[in-house]
Amino acid sequence: WKKLYLVHHWPVTVCKMSANDCEDPPKYWTIHGLWPDKTEDCNRTWHFNVTEIKDLMSDMRRDWPDVLHSSLNRTQFWKHEWDKHGTCAATLEVLNSQKKYFGKALELYQHIDLNSCLLKAGIKPSSSYYQMTAIKEALTRFYGVTPKIQCLPPEEGEKAQTIGQIEFCFTKELQLRNCTALKDGSKLMQAHLKLGTEELSVCNDALPTYYPSEVQ
Repeated sequence: WKKLYLVHHWPVTVCKMSANDCEDPPKYWTIHGLWPDKTEDCNRTWHFNVTEIKDLMSDMRRDWPDVLHSSLNRTQFWKHEWDKHGTCAATLEVLNSQKKYFGKALELYQHIDLNSCLLKAGIKPSSSYYQMTAIKEALTRFYGVTPKIQCLPPEEGEKAQTIGQIEFCFTKELQLRNCTALKDGSKLMQAHLKLGTEELSVCNDALPTYYPSEVQ
């Protein structure tokens, strides 16, 4: 693999997509995962062991919660992220243990500090719409790179898309880089995130964008 995606999702939108027991989702961007752009050299026999990340627990619960299942004791989401992405990322020395993988993702998340960047740019959850280009420009101005932004397409009879996910791309040296369109035929990222029947796809620059403050 060539690059890593640090994927943030907006819990309110995640809950809107799924009829799970979403109770009172966090009102801040949380981690979805740290994903290599290809799933290769993954050690699928390397099983998740929550005791390896016990020192990270309070940060994990705050910054990387299982939005769809509100019980604090659930570790299913982290297990899934480790099995699917962590075991592939572990080919990199700085990510080659569960503690390093989850710890580094938390560190990158805190360093990016997406929540305060959006607030500083005056972009906050609201019942009025934003222009996608304004959101992109604010992020690009702040970080010096272009992230990838994913939305829920408008529902029947609606004109606005709903922002759901923001991905930052990193090199293997963990330097920020542009998230350019994939030209290498990689199918991994074409697989849109599916939750229930609805799915996220790359936002449309021309559509008004909803950044919801609560699940409708």
